[in-house]
Amino acid sequence: MALLDGPELLRFAIDPTRRRDASLALRIVDDVNNPMAGILSAGAATIEARGAVALTEQLAQNDWSADEPWTPLHHDMAASHKASVLRVETVEPGHTAEWVAVHWSAFRGTPIPDERSQRFVDGWRLAAESPFLDLARILSLRCRDGHVVAAAAVWSAGEGRPGLIEPLAVHQEHRGRGYGTAMASAAVDALRQLGSSSAMVCAETSNAGAVATYLAAGFTAHREVADWHRSNATPLPVQPGCVSALQKEDPVRAGASA
Repeated sequence: MALLDGPELLRFAIDPTRRRDASLALRIVDDVNNPMAGILSAGAATIEARGAVALTEQLAQNDWSADEPWTPLHHDMAASHKASVLRVETVEPGHTAEWVAVHWSAFRGTPIPDERSQRFVDGWRLAAESPFLDLARILSLRCRDGHVVAAAAVWSAGEGRPGLIEPLAVHQEHRGRGYGTAMASAAVDALRQLGSSSAMVCAETSNAGAVATYLAAGFTAHREVADWHRSNATPLPVQPGCVSALQKEDPVRAGASA
C-alpha cells in the first residue's frame, strides 16, 4: 500500500513476501512515471520505499536517484534507560496550541503566524478525535518553570508490535539542555505502556544532533537508507484500456491523505 503525502511525496509499505517481486516493482514504476495514471504528476517527486528491494532497483533504472540518507534507530523495550525526572504530559485537545508552537519552532525556527497556528491546531484536534489516536499519544515535556520545551507523537501498531516516534521536537530556545534525550525516553515509555515490542524512529543522517539524541536515549543506529527523488519526468504513453496497477485490486494500493 502507499500513502500520497502531498502531491510530490509517495510513501510505500510493501508486503515482506513481495519485496523482491520484480514484475510488481516494474508495474509500480510504470504507474509513478506516468502522470495519466493519477498517482504522481510530472516533474519533481519523492518516493519512500524502505525495504522494497525490487522497487528501488527499478527506480534506479528509471531516472530516479537516491536522495538524502536517513539513519533508522531502534530501541528494544528490554533495554534499560533512564526515566525522565521532568514533567511529561499527554496533550489534550485544549492544549494543542503549545504542542504546535514547539513543533513549528523546532522545524521552522521562527514564531508561528497566528493563521497557520490555528490551522495546525484545528488539524491536530481533528486527529485527536479520530480512531487512529487510540493507539497513539501526543506528548509534551515541561521544564521546571512550567514551559513546554519539547514534544513528540508516538504511534503503536498494536500489542506486541513495533511503535514509531514521529515527530519529536525541541523548541529552538531550549536546545542543548538534554530535553531531546528526556523526550525520547518518555516516548519509549509511552510506547511501552501501549504494548509496543520496540520503538523506532528515522532521522536525517546530516542531523548529527538528532542522531546523537536518540543514541543517548538508548537507541541503536542501523544501516542508512534513502528515499528516491526524481527531478523531472517524461510522461509515458497510456495504452487503450490500460488500468493502473495502483488502482487495481492488488496487494500494493495507493492511498491519499486528507
